[in-house]
Amino acid sequence: VRFSLTRNTNLKFALPIINSNTYVNIVGGSLLDLAFNKASEDRTPPRSFDNREAQPSEDDPYKPDPRAFQRCRPEYASTTLDFSQRPPAIRSERALQLLHKASVLKGSLKAADVAEFLRELGHLQPEQTSLARSDTRFIMLLRYSVENLRQFSHAQLLQVLESFVWLALSPAHSILGQFESELIQRAPQMSLPQLLLAADLWRCLKKPVPQFLQQLYDSVELQHMGVAELVQLVYIMGEGRHCPKDLVGRIETILLRHLDKLEPEEVGTVCLGLFKSQTSLSERAVACLVDKAHSVVGEMTDFAMVNVMKLLRFSHLDHKVWLEVMAQEVPRRVPGMGVMGLMHVTLACSALHYRSDAILMSVAERLPSLAQQCRSKDSCKLLWSFGTLGIPPSQCPDLYSSLVAAMRQRKAEFEHYPEHLLTGLLGLAFVEQFPEDLLALALSPEFVSQALKKTQLELSKDLFTLDGTVGLELPHWTGPRLAVRPREEAAKMLWRYAQTDICQKPEVLEAERLLQDLLGGRQFVCKRMILPHTRSIDLLVHLDPTGIPLPVNVSLETAIIPEKSLSTSHAHKKLLAMVGVRLTEDLLTQMVSSKKDIEPSGLSHQSSPPALLRLEADEGVNQMRVESELATTRPRMLTDTPTKLNKTLVKLAIQVSNRNHYCYQSEQLMGLHALKRRQLHLAGYRVVEVNHWEWFPLLRKRQAEKLAYLHCKIYGSMD
Repeated sequence: VRFSLTRNTNLKFALPIINSNTYVNIVGGSLLDLAFNKASEDRTPPRSFDNREAQPSEDDPYKPDPRAFQRCRPEYASTTLDFSQRPPAIRSERALQLLHKASVLKGSLKAADVAEFLRELGHLQPEQTSLARSDTRFIMLLRYSVENLRQFSHAQLLQVLESFVWLALSPAHSILGQFESELIQRAPQMSLPQLLLAADLWRCLKKPVPQFLQQLYDSVELQHMGVAELVQLVYIMGEGRHCPKDLVGRIETILLRHLDKLEPEEVGTVCLGLFKSQTSLSERAVACLVDKAHSVVGEMTDFAMVNVMKLLRFSHLDHKVWLEVMAQEVPRRVPGMGVMGLMHVTLACSALHYRSDAILMSVAERLPSLAQQCRSKDSCKLLWSFGTLGIPPSQCPDLYSSLVAAMRQRKAEFEHYPEHLLTGLLGLAFVEQFPEDLLALALSPEFVSQALKKTQLELSKDLFTLDGTVGLELPHWTGPRLAVRPREEAAKMLWRYAQTDICQKPEVLEAERLLQDLLGGRQFVCKRMILPHTRSIDLLVHLDPTGIPLPVNVSLETAIIPEKSLSTSHAHKKLLAMVGVRLTEDLLTQMVSSKKDIEPSGLSHQSSPPALLRLEADEGVNQMRVESELATTRPRMLTDTPTKLNKTLVKLAIQVSNRNHYCYQSEQLMGLHALKRRQLHLAGYRVVEVNHWEWFPLLRKRQAEKLAYLHCKIYGSMD
């Protein structure tokens, strides 16, 4: 081999002149063959758009440092790599000498020599490392590192791995797999600081190593763990997006033990690690962690504060004291925050149903100036958050227009991230905003096909909701619509869920049973999804203009309508509406006696709740298909040529609500439920709300009081 050490005028290093058989018989064995069965040059495979979306610029002044916590205490020096402490740089001539010396020594290189050569090469200036990586003598040195893997001490092995970080070795480089395998074998013999340092180096190399991390989790003895080691472990868990279930309880115990010792930035790191790894601590542990965050919030960076919000969003914990202080902290910090931080704050508020105008309006004022920096994810999740919390465009017009413009600017990304487009459009629909060009894109056959391929996201429900909304709210629409098959499949899926969850809730079953008693039988109350695309059920009641119940169940359409009803007595209605009149069992018995007397003998009065929908399975699906067709296109008979029946029929959609339908401690409906109420009106229904703050306390009362309440609700809507 002839090496040229002359300087090249165009390159930092002169490329060596080598013969074709340079590496023949240098080393042998299956380990090396496996490590270098592919080209070993530093070559990163092109990143697919499916794996990486547009990211904020490296020069983004608002980009936080997720490793800032490692500067909180000196103990991190043994478990982490500090990027601010890059080794003193060496000159390029020194690097050439090292490479030449390695090529001359060749097979006589010892493990310590290889480790030292790589360590020194890691001192190169960042802009020179790419030329070093492409030098064939460096590639040869990497081969020798593999040959000496078993001879490296633990410290030398970690030193070599650290040099790979400074040399910016590609995470796709085949040699790294051999180092991971070696570390996995050694894990049981390594100390906890060494294991944590190895995990941190893998993180710095941006290489996923789930098997090594599992060895780390299996090896740790939490009872002897210090604060820095605990925080670093949770950080590693978060970056690896996983925490073994058997580790969660032990993590919680040691976390609570060290909680008072955590620095503000460490609190944020722990919250982020738990969020990223989807680790569910007990409600008590999360509350204690947020209590700690609250006590040091004034010393937290914006990044740490946002991480606490992320944990609350994941845990669905409404920590009132923290949320109240956010109404003061967020407006103060907003001018210095970037798009991602603002997005996560508002997304957490929407997930917690927490509408604070102090928070939301300060964010809304800031965002238009940052809209150009929004990724598709940012703009769409922001629209979802504001729409879900019911912030109308009239309150912040610049916000909605700027975010919609950002969506259009990033339209190409939706081909690979269809979920973002649907998220943004649903958020807009909640507040009656319908950008028709984006709706046409979302409902186009090509986009629908792409979205439905992402089976893990179940986007069919979002498409179904969007399509149904277009049908009802845009009667002039001539653009594409969702095909029948995906509509039916989404409706069936939603109905199956409703049957096992919503329909079985005690408050719904009790309301259904009592309405049957009140109106004269099961044929007058039907539990179904009137608008399936709105994802919730209703208790459907039909009345004639005088308040007489009419059958609504298809299977019982021929049932005899009672000649008299409680609703026909104006005196009874007036009595029930009077404030301060307490209904007794005797009074109610007198009031409903006429109804019982005329009940048809063929229909037995049942006190137990009937089967869901009281239809056979196929019949229920067929009926819902018809309802879906009607619900997703605004019926002309309501506005153009109403029939005699529709002039006289009063259709009541009775909503048994719960607190999840509303903003936190408010009577403000959340976005989807506000959309449903609006669309029920468009479809010709009168909405009767049995709200949770009235109905839930009544569930513990006597039947007479519950019947009186429902009577007032039903017939009060007729006034």
